[in-house]
Amino acid sequence: MRTLTGITPSGTLHIGNYFGAMRPAIEAQAGGDCFYFIADYHSMTSVTDSAERRAHTRGIAIDWLACGLDPKVSVFWKQSDVPEVCELTWLIGSLTPMGLLERAHSYKDKTAKGISPNFGLFAYPVLMAADILLYDTNAVPVGQDQRQHLEMTRDIAVKYNQTYGETLVVPEAVIRGDVAVVPGLDGQKMSKSYNNTLEIFGEEKALRKKVMSIVMDSRTPAEPKPDAERNLCIQILKLVAPAAAARDLEDRLRAGGLGYGDLKKALFEHYWTFFASARARRAELLADPGYVDQVLRDGAERARAVAAVVIRRARKAAGIE
Repeated sequence: MRTLTGITPSGTLHIGNYFGAMRPAIEAQAGGDCFYFIADYHSMTSVTDSAERRAHTRGIAIDWLACGLDPKVSVFWKQSDVPEVCELTWLIGSLTPMGLLERAHSYKDKTAKGISPNFGLFAYPVLMAADILLYDTNAVPVGQDQRQHLEMTRDIAVKYNQTYGETLVVPEAVIRGDVAVVPGLDGQKMSKSYNNTLEIFGEEKALRKKVMSIVMDSRTPAEPKPDAERNLCIQILKLVAPAAAARDLEDRLRAGGLGYGDLKKALFEHYWTFFASARARRAELLADPGYVDQVLRDGAERARAVAAVVIRRARKAAGIE
């Protein structure tokens, strides 16, 4: 079974990215045949500074490798290094109903927030479908908020197959419901657009300050908190702390006697420890930029070998070749 995932290089990675998409995808390497791409084309709907895009693209490559992506067993490349994705976008986009795109939650949410609509924003699901379909992908690890886009990809693939005959593999979504949506530091879904993130890699002092500034209610340390499982710190702790440690802190909070300040300190220490090995690996990668460049070149070559077969099949089915 082939799995595929990617992330847009629009900023610094945070733990919402990690637990919602990165970790499930990286864990899938144990089963082999994993494809990972950096979606630099997708970033063009939100980032217009070319230097910023290059920096984010390289930074994300380093971060994924640091977090456990193994290019010896997986394929890792930049989206823009495989131009066949643009051709497939046109082939499938020519059959995609406008109504399907108009129902996209991400498009409606962004325009409702005042973001000016453009073709890239509107056609995002088609390019995303091409990203997936171009590699005969069977499974796509996604966060709950991306479920609709995966369903749209399936609809687009089925439409192409109904029109031109069985050509494209129809993928399945793989959603880890327990961590698919990670709460941000303000209680909303963690997102760069909400400025409520806890970065995977960042300066210790700044990150500690972020954690210590999480707003709690006005109950005193001695008061029991029967709703301890709803506490924001406890929710994040369950992701980064050993199960026994998280359970102990939750029980102490529920019983009363654990102050919010101590809870936040515990959260930071567990978070900092959780990503310690990744920080060490990242430092090694930053010291060897040539290695990262070679990984992406090799990955693009391997990805294009697969893409060439699929695009040839799609062109032939549509009467283009």
